[in-house]
Formats: sequence, C-alpha cells, structure tokens
Amino acid sequence: MDEQFAHFKSLLDREDREGAVNYVIGLLQRDEVDIITLYEQIIGPAINEMVCSIDGKWCIWKEHVRTSIAATVLGCCYPFVMKERRERHAGDRGKVIIACPPEEYHELGARMVADLFTLCGHEVTFIGANTPNLEVATAVELMSPRYLAISVSNSYNLFAAERTISSVRRSVNEKPLTIIVGGSAFERNPNAWREIGADRLARTFVDIDGLEEG
Repeated sequence: MDEQFAHFKSLLDREDREGAVNYVIGLLQRDEVDIITLYEQIIGPAINEMVCSIDGKWCIWKEHVRTSIAATVLGCCYPFVMKERRERHAGDRGKVIIACPPEEYHELGARMVADLFTLCGHEVTFIGANTPNLEVATAVELMSPRYLAISVSNSYNLFAAERTISSVRRSVNEKPLTIIVGGSAFERNPNAWREIGADRLARTFVDIDGLEEG
C-alpha cells in the first residue's frame, strides 16, 4: 500500500480535491483496495501526517483545507461501505453512537470508525465533533445503544472525554452499555482509556469486529 498511500498523500498536499476523490473511487471500483485497507493504510495515515508550515509558521488554515478534502473523500466512500457490508453478510449487531467530547473538533477519525462499525453490521448514529456532555448522555438515554464510541485526537481533550463518560454513566444508571474509546490521543497515552473510565480501547477494525468476543 506504500505507493497508494504516497499518491493519495501527494494529492492532499497539493489540495487536489477532484484528484483525491477520483483516485480513491478508482481504487475501490477496480477492487484494488477494500474499505478497511483504504481507511487504515491510506486515508488514516495520510490524515495523521497532515502538517503544514510556511516560512516556519504553522498554517492551520491549510490543514483545514486538506481536512475538508479528506471529508469529501470519506463521503464518497459510503456507497462502497454499504456494498462491502452486504458482501460480508453482516447481521444486526446492535446500535452504536459515535461522538467526540466537547472541544474535540477533529472528527475524521470518528467518521471512519462509524463506517467500520457499519461494516460489522451495527446500526450507527454519528453525532460528530464537539458534542456537549448532556447531549451525548441524552442520546444514549433515548436510543439505548449497545456501544458508545468516543473519539479523541487531542490529548488535552482526554479530561473532556472523562467528563463525558462520567455524565453518560450517571444517565444510564444500570442499563447495559459498553463505552469504547479510540483516536490518536491514546497512542501517546496507552493507559489513558482506563484512567478516564472507558471499558475498551479500539485501534483497528479487528478490535471493533471482535468486541463481542471480549
């Protein structure tokens, strides 16, 4: 996948939205990659390496441009996600809510996780970035999902994720709920998922697919 990754990243670096979309759709249409490989070995790593500086200055606006391109690409992948789900004959494995805690604005990882849960046969509700604790807790209370998945990219937002988890725990009381966390914040803090009160840490599709196995 090194060649495909390098080419996709070059399209992001050039901010070539049309080229990035066409390239990824072509890979999927020709069955050169599946969704899992695309997300875990091409798009995900390319997003994580989106760093920009001009004359030694960080340029957040350029990162936002590239993030919007990657979001467009992910949106175009959804028909292929559903196609692979049908081919996998994925059964009904329960509801899952995907959210990011307050002040966590990076949601691309969460969007990919939502698609991977969909591949496994889950009914997915994607809430998205910067979701207030009360709103997450209310969604869980009303929908009674089997899983709540919280994505954290910025290590500074681990405290916010802990507060979200505490709020949800108080809301659901004794209802069965497994809280899963993931995101680059946990790569730098491998034990943080336990410290903030989560039940599981998921890094890959294999982790998500194996949730029922404990």
